[in-house]
Amino acid sequence: MSKLGKILKGAVGTVALLGVAGAGYLAVSPPALLKVATNYSAKIVCSNVFIAGRDAEEVLALDVQAPGHPVLKQISMRVDEDRQRIETRVFGFFAPAVSQYRPGLGCTNLHEAELNVFDMAVPAAPGSGIWPEGNEVAAPSPAVQAVLEDAALTGQGVRAVLVLHQGRIIGEAYGVGFDAETPLLGWSMTKTVTAGLIGTLIQSGDMALSDLGATSYPVWAQDERADVTVADLLGMESGLQWNESYGDVSDVTKMLYLNDDMAGFTAKQPAEAAIGSTFNYSSGTSTMLSRIWQDQLGGDSLAYPRKALFDPLGMSSAILETDATDTFVGSSYMYATARDWARYGQFLLQKGAWDGAQLVPEGFVDWMFEPTAASGGTYAKGHLWLEAPGEQPPFEDAVWLYGHDGQTIGIFPSRDLVILRMGLTPSKTGYSELPLVKAVIAALEG
Repeated sequence: MSKLGKILKGAVGTVALLGVAGAGYLAVSPPALLKVATNYSAKIVCSNVFIAGRDAEEVLALDVQAPGHPVLKQISMRVDEDRQRIETRVFGFFAPAVSQYRPGLGCTNLHEAELNVFDMAVPAAPGSGIWPEGNEVAAPSPAVQAVLEDAALTGQGVRAVLVLHQGRIIGEAYGVGFDAETPLLGWSMTKTVTAGLIGTLIQSGDMALSDLGATSYPVWAQDERADVTVADLLGMESGLQWNESYGDVSDVTKMLYLNDDMAGFTAKQPAEAAIGSTFNYSSGTSTMLSRIWQDQLGGDSLAYPRKALFDPLGMSSAILETDATDTFVGSSYMYATARDWARYGQFLLQKGAWDGAQLVPEGFVDWMFEPTAASGGTYAKGHLWLEAPGEQPPFEDAVWLYGHDGQTIGIFPSRDLVILRMGLTPSKTGYSELPLVKAVIAALEG
């Protein structure tokens, strides 16, 4: 063999060894980014298959891979219908992830923990009749319906749009493959549901806005976090360090995709500013609040959202998901049909009253709508926004539930109006809901 041949043979051997070594490293200790990617993929597919009844391959291609990080293009999955779980890997081998479905609690990513098994109550179906008492739509507005069928206004990737006026549905439209029976992920709109659940516990005397977070996180009592209250956490003014960046390995992606105990992970974040001095939007904060209210309630807290809120409002499709320690992921993971999400928006418009009952204290929703000082008036005290996503200044007296990838419920008290828009619309598209809102209002005034 020539000298050059020996060199080439040696080089090929070295590359092969490096390839084997690299594959071995990825198999034994995959980088965090790969684990985030596989766990995210498993979770999204699992919830959409076993809650929303969608096709797994479609969800992987459309929801996970089409808008996502390049690593997501390399995800492979295995669907176990019998065990109701999804398993994913990168390149078919690396960073294995598992998301497991439980009836009534949705899907949970598993790392080292094992899930508890619960016999969850069957949701109460809404009564018969016109929405919201039932699910019939009586008299849609042709002018509003025409607005909702304008693709330029509803935006790329729209899955549901719905308009409530004077407590009734007057228009709704759905994207291809979606309808009034499809549960949809609200992402951070879930935060506002967490605030509402806390309101019901204040109403019953089990909580107060002045309660200290240190009751659930005793280590806080030893440092600057000792005086952080439920109100500080709801307003995102706790002063705790947090990085909410998506698309990489950050605090929020570590919490959601690398930890069995999400609230425990978040509670370790140190204080970086004085309480009330800064606004820092944090999904970790909302998940910690879930653990706080669950601890305050005690007993069967997993049944509480349905008992206290979902059943009274007729939200029979609503599923609030948990982590592996049975803490509700109150920041991010609630599925419900568009009509049930709209019920929650109407509940807030009605100041927390429903069917003759006051489910939260009188004045609590008004407090929720008040601006926080540290946010400069852009965020409200009850996990709500005061500006339309991507738009300034505030529009009229509107308040907004807002979630990742284009989920919004706009509440317009002076107009007795609620407008919902949900979809898969990444922020890079530049879509704004405000032109849709203005077109609906013009149709109503015309």
